[in-house]
Amino acid sequence: MSDGPVSDESVSDDPAGLPPRQSGLRNPSAAARGLGAATLGLEALVLVLAIQPIRMLGDGSVPAAMVASAVLAVGAVLLAGLLRRRWAWYAGTVLQGLVLLAGLLHWSLLVVGVLFGIVWAYVWHVRRVILS
Repeated sequence: MSDGPVSDESVSDDPAGLPPRQSGLRNPSAAARGLGAATLGLEALVLVLAIQPIRMLGDGSVPAAMVASAVLAVGAVLLAGLLRRRWAWYAGTVLQGLVLLAGLLHWSLLVVGVLFGIVWAYVWHVRRVILS
């Protein structure tokens, strides 16, 4: 331990005098992007795998629900690769809303939309915490 003077970098503007909060990650923005990309990739996988149960259960507009599921899966994969851009995070939020809307075509897409909507909200929370 050093008994030398405290540098200006270790003192924050916080009235409590606490040091600035650090995530401890080497590259916090890459970690947030990785979490977002993993979530969107998993969502794409679930959407592709949902096509078969939609076809087998066969209630509602099956062809439209199958096409919507495939298109949303492609969108999730594309957005997972674009998370370096700030707008892609907001587009990911829009994607969650579109999956929820696809729930009007088949109830299973509504379930996927609700579950991944909750996960996406958590991803935003983690992103905010580690980047602040």
